[in-house]
Amino acid sequence: MKLILRYLKPFIPLVVIALLLLFAQTILELYLPNYMSSIVNVGIVQSGISNAAPDVMDADMMDLTLRFTDGADEATVKNAYTWVEAGKADGKTLKAYPALAGKGAYVRKTPDKAALAAVNAAVSKAYYALNMSMGGADFSVLGPEGVLAQAATLSDSAVAAGKSMAGEDNASLMMSSVAVTLTKGIHASLGGDVPKVQQGYILKIGGIMLLFSLMSGLCTVGNGFCGARVSAGIGKKLRHDIYTKVTSFSSEDVDAFSTATLITRSTNDVQQVQQVAMMGIRMVFMAPLYAVGGIIMALRKCANMSWIVAIAVVLLLALQVITFKLVVPKFKIMQKLTDRLNLVARESLTGMLVIRAFGNERLEEERFDVANKDITETGLFVQRTMATLNPIENFMLSAVTLLIIWVGGHLVARFYMPVGDMMAYMQYVMQIIMAFLMIAQMFIMLPRALVAASRVEEVLQREPTIRNRENLKTLGGRAKGHIEFDHVSFKYGDAESNVLEDINLDILPGQTVAFIGSTGSGKSTLINLVPRFYDVTAGSIRLDGVDVRDLDFHELRNNIGYVPQKGVLFSGDVATNMSLGKEDGTDEEMYRAIRTAQAGDFINEENNGLSIAIAQGGENVSGGQKQRLSIARALIKNPPIFIFDDSFSALDFRTDAALRKALYATTENATVLVVAQRVSTIMNADQIFVLEEGKIVGHGTHRELLESCEAYREIAESQLSKEELA
Repeated sequence: MKLILRYLKPFIPLVVIALLLLFAQTILELYLPNYMSSIVNVGIVQSGISNAAPDVMDADMMDLTLRFTDGADEATVKNAYTWVEAGKADGKTLKAYPALAGKGAYVRKTPDKAALAAVNAAVSKAYYALNMSMGGADFSVLGPEGVLAQAATLSDSAVAAGKSMAGEDNASLMMSSVAVTLTKGIHASLGGDVPKVQQGYILKIGGIMLLFSLMSGLCTVGNGFCGARVSAGIGKKLRHDIYTKVTSFSSEDVDAFSTATLITRSTNDVQQVQQVAMMGIRMVFMAPLYAVGGIIMALRKCANMSWIVAIAVVLLLALQVITFKLVVPKFKIMQKLTDRLNLVARESLTGMLVIRAFGNERLEEERFDVANKDITETGLFVQRTMATLNPIENFMLSAVTLLIIWVGGHLVARFYMPVGDMMAYMQYVMQIIMAFLMIAQMFIMLPRALVAASRVEEVLQREPTIRNRENLKTLGGRAKGHIEFDHVSFKYGDAESNVLEDINLDILPGQTVAFIGSTGSGKSTLINLVPRFYDVTAGSIRLDGVDVRDLDFHELRNNIGYVPQKGVLFSGDVATNMSLGKEDGTDEEMYRAIRTAQAGDFINEENNGLSIAIAQGGENVSGGQKQRLSIARALIKNPPIFIFDDSFSALDFRTDAALRKALYATTENATVLVVAQRVSTIMNADQIFVLEEGKIVGHGTHRELLESCEAYREIAESQLSKEELA
């Protein structure tokens, strides 16, 4: 988690913007069900009339209203209305109620929200009492005139009975519904266009909903854009840092991880971190907002059904905990199995020719099938668990919906809840459940990403075993090439025994020094200590009197032209590979190095051979051609020190002889270290060192060693005739 947060730090401004957009989106979406409820409750059920108290009423209706009010309610109604003479109403009121042009009426003032609620409650109670006094008459059929006519016949005892019933009944929703029915008739009697009011209300609220939806969509797009930028930025930085770190690793560090797992960690694991970064910005913050906001809005709509939300949340949490326990342990296993699959695939593809040569295709297929089967079975377990989770969640959603309809239907029937509020409540509960589903998704994604992040962290936190020291020295320019091995010993990692033991060498500038010995005697290891591919375990190696460990990597290796035992080429063309030796090398310099390396036979200058395509790993050229191009790449660098690690093994004797002759003229002023298996390759070396089991058992010129070193003599006689040795 610390890794994700650390790499998230540079993108804090984008994250803040994303969170603000997310907050705005959540608020907008939480209000949509509320507006939908208003369309149903007011726009459809109440024909767009949002207040039980009429906007206007004539004197007879005001007298009737006051007849059914007492005390505070009567004062509330009186204070809420103003008498306006015929034709004296304001333009807006006259336009809405044309009948006021010829008659006076009471016009409701524009009170504050609390005062409006009070007058609505007073009028609702009065009209409900009127309805009870009239035996539950249908106001929509009678109309205001019929109501006035029938009310005129009511006795005082009937009025008192109606008021008493209104005082006992706590169904305020029923009172409001009855009152709105009469209010609608009052408006129509004064010229009000009720269908137009209804249409206008629905269009107004619908327009607000469309605007909110559009704004929510824009917030979603903006949030997605910010999330994508953050995710891509984190992935880019992680891959860059992993690659930079790996390039600083020594061979020992790479072996500690293996190439296959390093590839997996820089691709698949980084992708997991990217995914959780993108989804996390959205889900981690959106889910709590949705859950809390949905619960608040649902309780505001109907607290009587809160137990439904509680049951749904408890069941979801239980389901998520079970899924979490089953799935999360598999993620770490999957990452390791991915490493294994990559390793097997890489080995099979790299060694395809060997596999075919020995007819082991079936064996390799079986090996791959085992690795593939393991990761498939683990992946199937995870996917099946998740696939099982989805229908269970859908069933729960459907069950909760039915329960809300069942319970809410009874509440609506008893006028405890408007039908629109029930519909809104249903949507809020769905939002709450979806919020918990998002939380569940994060619980599934986050552990996998944390496993991936910890694997990436292992690479980034590993300190290279070979690194620059703090107080570096410098050669002050181009090295002279004087190399000294002072009691050098070396062993790999935690090995018990040394590979090299007490090596002492003094290689003067301009000398060609060769190393020969049986396989595993430590020849390549010895010369790899000079450019610090490995560091000595004991003793020191000095270049021009300076310990190589006190030199900067770049300065040290810039003075060395290295040709590895296995020629390595990179995808591109010949010129691209040559430029690794000298970035600003001219074509003439490249062709000169190519000719010296005896590669001119297939890199034809006349046909612009520098543009010849090189496949990945140099697979489209032979082993000998690969070695010669590797040598040419080192030659164009023109360093003071050359290291050839058995770099002539793939060359035929004729090419080998020609190459050695050309190299002598090119490298005569340079210090040359050569590891070779062929005696013919090193016969003319200034010094030859013979190694056995990590120790120098002989040194001198070719002729001196033939006389003084039995091991060298055995190697020479096994390769050359007596005439050739003379």
